[in-house]
Order: sequence, then C-alpha cells, then structure tokens
Amino acid sequence: MAKRDYYEVLGVSRDASPEEIKKAYRKLARKYHPDANKDDKDAAEKFKEITEAYDVLSNEEKRASYDRFGHAATDGQFNGFGGGFGGGFGDMGGLGDIFDMFFGGGGRRRQGPEPGADLRVDMELTFEEAAFGLEKEIKIPRTEECGTCGGSGAAPGTAKKNCEVCQGTGQVQYAASTPFGRVVQSRTCDRCRGTGVIIEKPCPTCRGAGKVRRHRTIKVKIPAGVDTGSRLRLAGEGEAGQRGGPPGDLYVYIHVSPHPVFKREGNNVIIEAPVNYAQAALGDEITVPTLDGQAKLRVPEGTQTGTILRMRNKGIPDVRGYGRGDQHVYIKVITPTRLTEKQKDLLREFARIEGQKPQSGEKGFFEKVRNAFMG
Repeated sequence: MAKRDYYEVLGVSRDASPEEIKKAYRKLARKYHPDANKDDKDAAEKFKEITEAYDVLSNEEKRASYDRFGHAATDGQFNGFGGGFGGGFGDMGGLGDIFDMFFGGGGRRRQGPEPGADLRVDMELTFEEAAFGLEKEIKIPRTEECGTCGGSGAAPGTAKKNCEVCQGTGQVQYAASTPFGRVVQSRTCDRCRGTGVIIEKPCPTCRGAGKVRRHRTIKVKIPAGVDTGSRLRLAGEGEAGQRGGPPGDLYVYIHVSPHPVFKREGNNVIIEAPVNYAQAALGDEITVPTLDGQAKLRVPEGTQTGTILRMRNKGIPDVRGYGRGDQHVYIKVITPTRLTEKQKDLLREFARIEGQKPQSGEKGFFEKVRNAFMG
C-alpha cells in the first residue's frame, strides 16, 4: 500500500512552520493514542503513521531530503549517495538488524517524539457522592517539562549544540568485513548517548534532563451515577512526553463504599422497611429514607412480607444523563416478641373470630399437603 504524503498525514501545508507541524502532531497524537482507543483497531496504525510523519518533518535535514526526493528518501534508496537519512546498510531496517545479530551493533535510540506515560489514581467515594457526583481535588506526583529551561535541558541563555562526533544523528558508523563483503555498521554514539546533542551548561533546575518531578493538585469532576469500576480519563494530565511528544493521560478509577441502608442494583436503590401487624393489615402511610431525604410511602391494606413498593425517580441518576432510577422498598412485617396481657387477649379474640384459619383466599398449608399426597 502506497504511503500517504507526510504533509497530508499531519494536515499541514508544505510551507508550514516547525511550530505548526508540532501543534498538528500533538493534536493528532492525542486523538489516536492507542491507550485511549483500545477498541479502535486502526488507532495504532494511524498513530504510527502520524509519528513517522512528524519524525521526518520536524527534522530540518530529513524534511529537506523528503521535499526533494519524497518517500524514496525515507525508504533508504539514496543511502550512501549523499542523500537520505543515513549512510550504508546500518540504517536499512531489516538488514541492519541482521548485521546487529552478527556483530553486536549498538542498539538504536528512537529520535522522534514519544508520548508520555499514562498515570492511574484510585478514588474512594461515598454512596451519595457516587449517586449525585461532585468535584474533588487529587494530588499526583508526575514528571513535567522543566519550567526553567522550557524542556531543553540547557541553562537559560544557552543552547544545545549538535554532537561533533555523530553530527547530530545519534549514531556513529564504522566499516566491518562480513561474508557478504565490506559493509557499514551503525551504533549509538557514546559522546551524546544517542541524543545527537550536547548540553555544555545544564539547566540548574533539572540538571540537563529537561524534566522535573512535581506534585500537582488536579480538580476532577465526578459525574452523577458513577459506580465501582467506573473509569474517568483526564487527557494530557499524565507524564511529560519525550522529545516534544504530547503528555500522557490520567485515569481515575472509582471505588464506592457500601451504605448501611441503601443497596444499588443498576440505577435502582433498594431498602427494607419494617411495618407491624396493624399497619400491614389495615394499611398506613409510613416515612422511609431516600437519597433526597425522608419521604412518605403508602402501604396498602393487606400488605404481606416481601411485597415490593416502588417509588419512582428516587434512585440513581444515569451516568449518561438518561433519567433516574427508582427506589424499591421491600416490606417486612415484624412479629412482636413481647405482648401485654391486653394485646394477647385481643389476638386470642381475633383468632377466635377468624376460626384459626388464614383468610388470604388461598388454600391452607395442611390442605395443600393433603391434596399433594392423597389426591
């Protein structure tokens, strides 16, 4: 498959400035970062294509060769003839790797920009906080671009310079005899450690690293309706990128503490409400707790233990904004354990009137047993 034009890949014109190219790359890198597009099979390839285009267009020498020869320059067709991005077989992809196996050539360092690493933080919420959402502050340690030197690693007022040993390529070449003849092999430059630049006067703050370790306080907006296992992504709040690459992302993993009264099933809230014999038999209006505070609930006459009464729109808001769940109230009829003599007399009178038989309209227990075994 033919490669797309690098300017087209980044969506910039052929006379775009280095800053415009860098800005376009960062925007696309965030959009197609593989960690942020785990379900998109094409994201990794798009990210690779974007990084490859930026690697060429952000380098003055490589860009000049590309403008002159197109993809022929990047594919190594001019290696060893004064053009292209390297000399000899050392930079010819697979062949270079084969020669490395034979001669133990130094590993290559990636020269293009690399996105920063993603970070993770776990957040504990109460039942109510998860239900209604809130804004919280979290403190995270992370690597950031040094503010003193702007990420260059050089002291203010000074600048990096190209390594005089490798001429800014990060690689040095040497000749080696092989069964295939005399070839040119590449290895990482010892002088600059593969960076291609030398910092004569390092920044006093970051000591030449271009990055510093800091603790940052970040505000996180928790949407209503999150639950244990929910994950929030804060783009660009991760570790600083390498060589002009965009920062990584911060992922917040939610854990919700259990509630002593409320239980959650999807977006519905479940509670248990006790009632006495009289309330269950005659019906009553009781007060029950909800996430919005105390509320009145009508218990119908003749309610049995296990009856579920629904309170509409008293549950958890949907995290995607699709309304709100209900509150389900499980009725539990409480059998008294300590009765006064008057209460006992009243119950005996009630039992005498009822004839000691349940009046629910269903067959009695013993009648069901007799029918099951005797037909």
